[in-house]
Amino acid sequence: MGRSTRSFTALLLAALVAGVFVFVTSAGLPEIVASHFGAGGAADGFMPRQTYRVFMIGVTVGVPLLLVIAGHSVRAVPVGMINLPNRDFWLAPDRRAETITYLTTRSSWLGVMVAAFMCYVHWLVLQANRHTPPRLSEDFLFGGLGIFALLLVAWAVLFIRHFRRPAGQA
Repeated sequence: MGRSTRSFTALLLAALVAGVFVFVTSAGLPEIVASHFGAGGAADGFMPRQTYRVFMIGVTVGVPLLLVIAGHSVRAVPVGMINLPNRDFWLAPDRRAETITYLTTRSSWLGVMVAAFMCYVHWLVLQANRHTPPRLSEDFLFGGLGIFALLLVAWAVLFIRHFRRPAGQA
């Protein structure tokens, strides 16, 4: 099993687990869910539980899958429309397959990260709705957001470093 296949399988598994997690755990939410929170963690937006469930599954599963579709669409996009450093080098016929594999692999792992973060946000909403009145923990939100941001920066740095100069050239 190649890199691209493993990462795509990981993304599909993460999306499935995320969707099931949101579906199952949403059943315990109140009929009207506090779904948006303002400064201080106070609830300032509400929606019916079923609407929240559909929306959250859509975001938690849909956004990661869109990232993967974008990564895989590179196969069909003309080279001139792909924005990469040293594009002509990386997308030359003898390197194109390897470059596309790298892009699809990286987009899959980004999708896994987004799915995990969205599950975490959903968990925070679950916790917030256990309080009366509902209150989101800003400490946990910002802590999780900070970790996600660090992972995203690491992902971006590795991505940019990979393409910053052609292989074997100084």
